Amino acid sequence: MQRLSDYIVEDWSLLNEEKNTHMEHLEDNILNAGVDGTRDTINYLRALRDMLSGKSKSQVDVTVKWDGAPAIFAGVDPRDKKFFVAKKGIFNKNPKVYKTNKEIEDDNRGKRELIDKLKLGLKHLPSLGITGVIQGDFLYAKKDLRKVAIDGESYITFHPNTLVYAIPAKSELAKTILGSEVGVVWHTVYRGTTFETMSASFGEEIATKLRASKKVWSVDASYKDVSGSATMTKDETDAITTVLSNAGKTFNKINAETLNAISDNDDLLIRVKRFINMGVAADQRITNTSQFATDLMNYVYDFYQGEIDKLKTERGKAGKEEKRKEVMAYFSSVDKTQIALMFDLYNLIIDAKLMIISKLDKAKKVGTFLRTKDGYKVSEQEGFVAIDKFGKAVKLVDRLTFSKANFSDEFIKGWQKR
Repeated sequence: MQRLSDYIVEDWSLLNEEKNTHMEHLEDNILNAGVDGTRDTINYLRALRDMLSGKSKSQVDVTVKWDGAPAIFAGVDPRDKKFFVAKKGIFNKNPKVYKTNKEIEDDNRGKRELIDKLKLGLKHLPSLGITGVIQGDFLYAKKDLRKVAIDGESYITFHPNTLVYAIPAKSELAKTILGSEVGVVWHTVYRGTTFETMSASFGEEIATKLRASKKVWSVDASYKDVSGSATMTKDETDAITTVLSNAGKTFNKINAETLNAISDNDDLLIRVKRFINMGVAADQRITNTSQFATDLMNYVYDFYQGEIDKLKTERGKAGKEEKRKEVMAYFSSVDKTQIALMFDLYNLIIDAKLMIISKLDKAKKVGTFLRTKDGYKVSEQEGFVAIDKFGKAVKLVDRLTFSKANFSDEFIKGWQKR
């Protein structure tokens, strides 16, 4: 029987670039793509360790994952050469792009804040001289900017989603932002002769190549550690190397079928990831992996029982019962110890990821906070995106901190009424 370590290679697998409309968590690569995903995940972490250890030829680029909203596309329509703004419908079979305020109004009825931001984009983004198609996240409109005191210091803040971004009020950056009408962070370039055939390129410098405009604060998501504060020490490098070594040893004990059987069954994959996310929402990390394997099996069984109970016809119930048998077959064909080992590996990947995130966060230039009814709580950035040399990208997020904050009512979101 083949072991997963048989598949480990130092080079990266070549995968087609995809449009940046959804991005997966690094550790979920293990579930999403089985053996290949696990190999890629370990390669990402090795390359990130090397980058932060000062090795010049890293196989990854990194971008900062800003917590902006909404996502916005802008550029020139290759069909008629007219400027447009768009949401993710740009890649529909019939691409949905907006070139007039009326088109924005007609397609987004009742979504006043979205309409206003798309209109501001249509009005001000042409001043940047965009010639192709780029994607970013809306950070603020002028009316969103606030002057607040945090721990006795005065800041200019904007709060697009979960995180509050804060810039010292007396800084030149604050002056620039206060003089602008909108703020956007850019992270993806698209190339191609039609929307349908465009491919995405992550991690490029975008804002620095655009025309300067006082109306738009335009910033790149690309990661820069100009201060050197995120460089790992030898002890830190050794620590993450130890975690990765333990991950490799665990990897060697797992049968390939244990992972591939999940990635090859969409229904099972959805249920496994849903069960993990339930734990994230409850602020619970996987601890006892043997018990977790049992709880997962019970959850899948109970989920389908609930689906069966909702149906009124025997034919419908029988069909759903067959689906349950198909999905539950995984737990009878794969030894429970193998499933536990898979989540031991999953945990080790998270350990290494959190060490990387903590170090990357040292280089941030804009303060990040979470807002509560009692004030502001210091937070790390939303996370980061790692891009391999073939353009494939995954996100690195501390799910028990940032993802939990997304779920939690404790923290006030930017879209909630103040």
